[in-house]
Amino acid sequence: MPDSDPTTRVQVDVTNPAHYFACCALLELASRLTPESEGWFEEGAFHIAKGTNLPEIIRKLTSASLVMLDVTDGTASPIRIPEPFGLRLDWWKGGDRASSDLKVWAGTMESFRIAKAMQATMLKPEFSTEHLLNVPMVAYDPDDPVKKVEPFYFDARRGPNAHSRDVGFAPNDLGLTTIASPAAELLCLIGLQRVRPVPAGKDKPRQYDYHTWSRPIPALLAPIAAAGLLPDPGAKLYRFESWYRTGQRKHKAFLSAKLQTTTHIL
Repeated sequence: MPDSDPTTRVQVDVTNPAHYFACCALLELASRLTPESEGWFEEGAFHIAKGTNLPEIIRKLTSASLVMLDVTDGTASPIRIPEPFGLRLDWWKGGDRASSDLKVWAGTMESFRIAKAMQATMLKPEFSTEHLLNVPMVAYDPDDPVKKVEPFYFDARRGPNAHSRDVGFAPNDLGLTTIASPAAELLCLIGLQRVRPVPAGKDKPRQYDYHTWSRPIPALLAPIAAAGLLPDPGAKLYRFESWYRTGQRKHKAFLSAKLQTTTHIL
């Protein structure tokens, strides 16, 4: 058991990649407010100790004015989260295969608009509780509140029901209003900036691995822990697919991860 008493506890389904990387984001944000912050996974929960509490983290995140860093690139502009976080989000501009695979949005989907919509929805008090990753809501454009905004599709609960052949019709074509999990979507976008999953192998296209960890660690060590490179007998390995959710094979969605057999480094 960790010696540190947690200041933040979040309910998490570690088989949902969006939840996992959202927890990485919370640790990242907490560490930028309190450098001593440490985080770890326990059964059904993620904890942060020695850091700012969850309501304060969310308050500062939702009050930050996001900045679109390339106004000529509406669909994929890097995004800056200003002080007190001072964080640049641009992992999808890496130019490598993983960046392309993990970038689930495409076409006319605008990353900055989606991020702002998810952030604005998180102003509601439900997102300052340990249940924030499971709060479902319709997201609207804060600059045009009558227009709904579809999420990135990181949340694995959306992926299996995203393809028109599975549901029998095309929700986007009909302009239907659908429910998102704004905290899971925005925080996953943030979490992937530092912590990236590991490709499962050349013979497993668009499949990626990540590890949970059971010991308190700072945000700087999270990428190493996620890759399974820290001594931790309580770590568990999960594998998920970034799945094509449309026939055009451009738009993707994260599917639920499956627990794998792993060998721990001791």
